[in-house]
Amino acid sequence: MRIATGMPNQVRNMRPAVLPAWARQAEDAGFTSLATVGRNAYPGVSDTVALAAAAAVTSRIELVSGVLLGPAWPGTLLAKELAGIDGVSNGRLTVGLAVGLRPDDFLAEGYGAAGRGKRFDQDLARFREVWSGEPVGGGSNPAVPAGTRQLPMLFGGTAPAAMERMARWGEGYIGGAPSAPMAAPFFDAARDAWSRAGRDGSPRLVALVYYALGDGEQGRKNVHDYYSFSGDFAGLMASAVCDTPQKVREAVASFEGIGADDLIFNTGTDDIDDIKRLADIVL
Repeated sequence: MRIATGMPNQVRNMRPAVLPAWARQAEDAGFTSLATVGRNAYPGVSDTVALAAAAAVTSRIELVSGVLLGPAWPGTLLAKELAGIDGVSNGRLTVGLAVGLRPDDFLAEGYGAAGRGKRFDQDLARFREVWSGEPVGGGSNPAVPAGTRQLPMLFGGTAPAAMERMARWGEGYIGGAPSAPMAAPFFDAARDAWSRAGRDGSPRLVALVYYALGDGEQGRKNVHDYYSFSGDFAGLMASAVCDTPQKVREAVASFEGIGADDLIFNTGTDDIDDIKRLADIVL
């Protein structure tokens, strides 16, 4: 199982200037991937900005949006943004996408929460067209440079429609449960959807867990705040924050036990020293 870490782009009132150094240290430490967290109506830094900052200062580590709210964007513009980040990173971006849950995250006029699933399905086809270099805007120009690749996509969500999108368009599934036992049924659903779609092999299965090794109390507060819209689920997420080496090791063993291919340790704070603390335990 590959071990990754997240950037603090959606920690409340995080320091944006920490992101480039965070990305460099994560790569130097040997983590396989570096992930963002996606919200718009929250005092952090957007996925695309954080990923672009990381792309500019790293050269090896995989970059993952985990997850970006696809239908909150106009599809063609998002496809162009993502292709640009992938180009800057020299082909290291994996796009994690979901439809989103919080209505306040849909900020662009005409791109509200209503109808987002249908809109997202249309956008996924549009992504492929844009990345293939087809003309945009009714003219003859493509939106992306020649040589742009089809970006690999992961899909989050728990509804059957999310699994079907994953099996049709994606390389795998990215989950957001507080524990391995809660994630296991969704991993099974992803495997089943993949098989029913006639896809070869198995989907890439990516798990997420939060950690805060320097200030566990603050990490739990931040995670609870981020998920506060969800009622009791916020408490579950906060209580699952790995704030000791033992909890980190237990998380690794439990997610490995359900067949996760990747485990992303999302950070609960913007304390950059936590990267080394985590690396000393898991790498």
